[in-house]
Amino acid sequence: MSNPSEAELIHRFKGISFTTRSSPELLKSLDTFDAREDDVLLVSYPKSGTHWLAGVITKLYNTQVILTSPIEFGDISKLEELNKLSLKRIIPTHLDYNMLPPNFKNKKCKMIYISRNPKDTAVSMYHYYRDNPNLPTIDTWTAFFDLFLKGDVVCGSWFDHFLSWEEHANDKNILFLFYEDMKKDLPKIVKEISLFLGLNVSDNDIQDICRQSSFSEMKSDTEKNDPSHTVCALTSNRKLIFRKGAVGDWKNHFTPKQNRRFEEIFNEKMKLSKM
Repeated sequence: MSNPSEAELIHRFKGISFTTRSSPELLKSLDTFDAREDDVLLVSYPKSGTHWLAGVITKLYNTQVILTSPIEFGDISKLEELNKLSLKRIIPTHLDYNMLPPNFKNKKCKMIYISRNPKDTAVSMYHYYRDNPNLPTIDTWTAFFDLFLKGDVVCGSWFDHFLSWEEHANDKNILFLFYEDMKKDLPKIVKEISLFLGLNVSDNDIQDICRQSSFSEMKSDTEKNDPSHTVCALTSNRKLIFRKGAVGDWKNHFTPKQNRRFEEIFNEKMKLSKM
């Protein structure tokens, strides 16, 4: 059986690449999506720690909440399903700020944006592409590296995505987090998240949540217990969701020349960034 062509797997919407699992009809209809004031959005560029963050956040609530699949995945019926949910909705998304349904902004819904060193993000995404039949075949790291820098990958340019959200980093309803900070001091970040969400969580409970949310625990749980692989609509292979989770894995992939090129582009694109 031949591999599906890129045209069967990818389409462009407003200049950004999406998989065909995000139907154009759904993407067009997002503008009219009816957000609720108590919705919580988990926002990230792919491979930045979304599943880890989702696992932590759902454990913080002592009432029932529902973690949906990303709002941009599926066909038009997805939005009807979301509207029918009666429980509090935790909604992941990889959309940049400009593509987010306006209702989430107008209703000042709480949004948590998690970012990760783009070099590690690129490496993680390369492995994800390489082992995922729902994404175009990428033969080498060098080929993927070029696509990533051009923003010619699913969800577009890392730089554009990050900057679109950073512009709103001081909005009171948006919390900016970094993957590396979660790795370094998870209890501190979990406390920060609970305060942001207005949840009263004891220090003992935070310690428990952190024990249950170590990368190895989450990886093992996902591979065993996540038949719906909710947050990830791009693969049915649960082993792809959590790979290494390492900080600095890029050093095992980047050549010195690639690193220099990345740094040059990073410094140029991010020159106005405060982060």
